[in-house]
Formats: sequence, C-alpha cells, structure tokens
Amino acid sequence: MTKIPPAPPPSPADTDLMLVERTVAGDQRAFELLVLKYQRRIERLIGRMVRDSDLVEDIAQETFIRAYRALAQFRGEAQFYTWLYRIAVNTAKKALVDMKRDPTVSESALRGGSGDDEDETSAVENELTTSETPETVLAAKEIANAVNAAMEALPEELRQAVTLREIEGLSYEEIAEVMDCPIGTVRSRIFRARESISAKVKPMLENQTGKRW
Repeated sequence: MTKIPPAPPPSPADTDLMLVERTVAGDQRAFELLVLKYQRRIERLIGRMVRDSDLVEDIAQETFIRAYRALAQFRGEAQFYTWLYRIAVNTAKKALVDMKRDPTVSESALRGGSGDDEDETSAVENELTTSETPETVLAAKEIANAVNAAMEALPEELRQAVTLREIEGLSYEEIAEVMDCPIGTVRSRIFRARESISAKVKPMLENQTGKRW
C-alpha cells in the first residue's frame, strides 16, 4: 500500500487568511493572534513615519481597530500583511496631517523619536564590526547612526519605500500595493533613497577603511 505523504504545512498567507475567516465568523481570539503576529512590525513601520514615540502605540492601535472594522471586506486577493501595512501607512499619514493642524510636539520627539532604532541598526553594526575593539564598535555605531540620520532626512515617500523594502523585506509589488502607486514609481523611490543614503554614508566608510567603495 502506497504511503500518502503528509500534507505540507500551511503557508503564512494561508494561516493569515484562515485567521481572518475565523475572526469574521466571530472568533475574537483569532484576531488577537493576528495582532500578536504583526504588532511589532506595524509599530516599527509607524515609528519610521512618526518620530513621536508617544504616538506610535496609539497609531498602531488605531491601525488594528480600522483593520478589524474592515476585515469583512478583505477578500484575500493580496497578502494580509500587505493589506494591513497599507492601513498602517494611511493611518500614520492621517496622524501626521492632524499633527500639522495641532502641532504639539512631545519631549520624546524633540529627543529624536523612539528608541526602536536598535533593531534596524544592529544589522548594520554586525556587518561592519569585524573585531570587537572600542574603535570598531564606535565606528560601527557612528555609521549606523549616519544611516538612520540619512533615512530621517529623506522625503516621506522615499523613506516609506526604502523602509518597506530594506527593513520590512516587502517585494516591489507589495510596496506598490501598500503605497498605492505603480511599481516603476516604487523602484524609482527606492533607487533615489539608496543614492541619497549612500552619498552621506560613503565618506564615513572611506574614512574608516582607508579605501574607496
């Protein structure tokens, strides 16, 4: 008798769709699992758009509230997290507009935003630090800070695009869906963002290594 191989485990997208269907059917725990799965990534994305750390959690919460209310409209044509990221981007944009109308800046924003940059800069530091001497550690941190500063100086749309690509790992197609623009525009924004960051960081790399990159 031929042994039937076990069925492959469901993909993350299938799992998300299953949780969406369970939520729509009235299973609140299913939506809590979606929140647990994506909360950190959504907060990190929002933290790159809204530099007031006091607002990041509120905007993330509003994102999930909006997603929950619109969940019955989700048909699965796109990945759930792409759909969720688009809601997060739009919610953050609305918050930024509201802040301009009522420009109350918190102390944390004046200090330079949230402390979540360590997640994004740690990879840069690990790549650049070949030996753990005080000099190399300091150099890596300076370069990582320069990368973050260069990203912060980008126009909003370029910063969003390069964040979704380099930090969140979305494909160009997914970013186009999140940002509601053609894929060619996404490629252009990411190219321009990388060029701008490179122009600011390359001199530091050359100084540290003593060679041209």
